[in-house]
Amino acid sequence: MNYEIKQKDKFRFVEEGTGEPLVLLHGLFGAMSNFSGLIEHFRFHNRVIVPLLPLLDMDILHTSVGGLSKYVHRFLEALDLNGVHLLGNSLGGHVALVYTLKHPERIRSLILTGSSGLFENGMGDSYPRRGDYEYIKSKTALTFYDPNVATKELVDEVYSITNNRLKVIKIIALAKSAIRNNLGDELNKIQVPTLLVWGNNDTITPPFVGQEFNKLIPNSELHFIDKCGHAPMMEVPDEFNKILQGFLTKLKTS
Repeated sequence: MNYEIKQKDKFRFVEEGTGEPLVLLHGLFGAMSNFSGLIEHFRFHNRVIVPLLPLLDMDILHTSVGGLSKYVHRFLEALDLNGVHLLGNSLGGHVALVYTLKHPERIRSLILTGSSGLFENGMGDSYPRRGDYEYIKSKTALTFYDPNVATKELVDEVYSITNNRLKVIKIIALAKSAIRNNLGDELNKIQVPTLLVWGNNDTITPPFVGQEFNKLIPNSELHFIDKCGHAPMMEVPDEFNKILQGFLTKLKTS
């Protein structure tokens, strides 16, 4: 699906639907396509907002989890958003966690799927290996239980990013920032209702990571999805949407 890219001040974003705001944060190699199934479902229930995170456009000093959290704060301020359901996948989940710890007053609920912040397997010391298409293809496929989800378009997108030297430097900076920024000692401070959705076949943030988040975040619930990797909202959108819809409906009636 192609969505209109809106702009307010320096922020670019997609916005569909009306209702309680559901803000989506993508991961390191994420794009709008990651959330198409989610947007299509929830735009009939919520005001779905997807900021285009400047992962590879910030200056190197601010290319970090903390820098992205500050960007999200400025974005939510610019749109005057409160009572936000904040959803993050992978690095986006990590950013959502840092943001929620700093600004809990704006957050109605937190939704994490395949989030970093405790532990994650990287792409290996040699990643991203420039100029090797088959290598990038195989590494991209490892994100999913079904390697066919790694379409040629997706692989091409990752390949083009990893062939840009400056972008590679920023990818490495973000990955290292995520590893350094371990939140294990702070997660007990998160008091908002939290939904954790994990793929049983996630090799990047394996199932035990979801269990650890569940143990450390007081008001959290954990759902596993079989035959699913690191991006449930992409790989099994119907099942993911059903779990999220149940969570949000329960919040409305509580």
